[in-house]
Amino acid sequence: QKTSMPVIFLTSKDDEIDEVLGLRMGADDYVKKPFSQRLLVERIRALLRRQDVIGGEVVEETEDNKVMVRGELTMDPLRHTVKWRGNDVSLTVTEFLLLQVLAQRPGFVKSRDQLMDVAYDDQIYVDDRTIDSHIKRLRKKMRQADDEFSAIETLYGIGYRYNEA
Repeated sequence: QKTSMPVIFLTSKDDEIDEVLGLRMGADDYVKKPFSQRLLVERIRALLRRQDVIGGEVVEETEDNKVMVRGELTMDPLRHTVKWRGNDVSLTVTEFLLLQVLAQRPGFVKSRDQLMDVAYDDQIYVDDRTIDSHIKRLRKKMRQADDEFSAIETLYGIGYRYNEA
């Protein structure tokens, strides 16, 4: 009641009345167990973004939200925009997340399991071949911007890596 600090209740109580009471006590959000850590982090980020907007503050630039430039690739997470050689590329959220995690550390290999963790909630089951489908569509979209796109390399039996060269 006396602070502008955002408050999230994380609890095992799952009755509707408990949630109502928590929100009436001043909570900004209410998360019930079991919960996804990724979803909790995103809820925290959303609350902090809203607090920055209300306070009129500029959002602090972090590794997760600053514009990333890797060779011919430019990614802006806050605007969800991707450019390859100056051409706009329209990606789904999942494709964007996959490209972002690969491009963050060029040359480093990411396994399908690591990519699934980035793209999907812990409570959603997907086959590891789903990642292959996303990568295939991602490459197709990138090749629409540049026929010679080859920055995403497949390492058979291991995973994928992004190459700047």
